[in-house]
Amino acid sequence: MSITAQRKGEVIADNARSAGDTGSAEVQVAILSERIANLTEHFKTHKKDNHSRRGLLKMVSQRRRLLDHLKSVDNARYAALIAKLGLRR
Repeated sequence: MSITAQRKGEVIADNARSAGDTGSAEVQVAILSERIANLTEHFKTHKKDNHSRRGLLKMVSQRRRLLDHLKSVDNARYAALIAKLGLRR
């Protein structure tokens, strides 16, 4: 259900704004998106796992708050991140 350290490193490298950037909103949203995708796959086989479902809902709301913050601070970065991750269809 969780992502491996190697995969997390790849996600950070793909979305970092500069070298050593691990905490910017873009990186946090990308990591949350990866974890959300993994949990979504988990729920396809484990439909009654309500404890993990609560964690999924918390992650989705955390990602929403980070995206709202990014949109209010820098709309261009928000639009680029949305396009890169494919969050809006």
